[in-house]
Amino acid sequence: MFGNQNMKDMMSKLQEMQGVVEDSKKRLENIYVKGDALNGKIRFVLDGNRKLKELFIDEEVYESLEKDSLIEAMIEGFNQAIEDADHVNENEMKSTAFNILPGMGK
Repeated sequence: MFGNQNMKDMMSKLQEMQGVVEDSKKRLENIYVKGDALNGKIRFVLDGNRKLKELFIDEEVYESLEKDSLIEAMIEGFNQAIEDADHVNENEMKSTAFNILPGMGK
């Protein structure tokens, strides 16, 4: 059904696509998004691959909030950061797909 050359061409194209996707993942490692709560007193920084890179909690927060309020604020800040990271990741992957297979990103 497939000739030997067709199979080699397909394998070559797949390897090329894998390399492009890996390059995109590396670029995403250097893109940072932030989610915060309580006017910046809690801050999460994630990379474009959705990996947590930094967590900041102001000392004042420990003294002024009850446990449940602290957890709620942390969830709010983290969800904001993950939403932004998802957006960045999705745009990068669309761009990668468009470059690999023109017309796919439309």
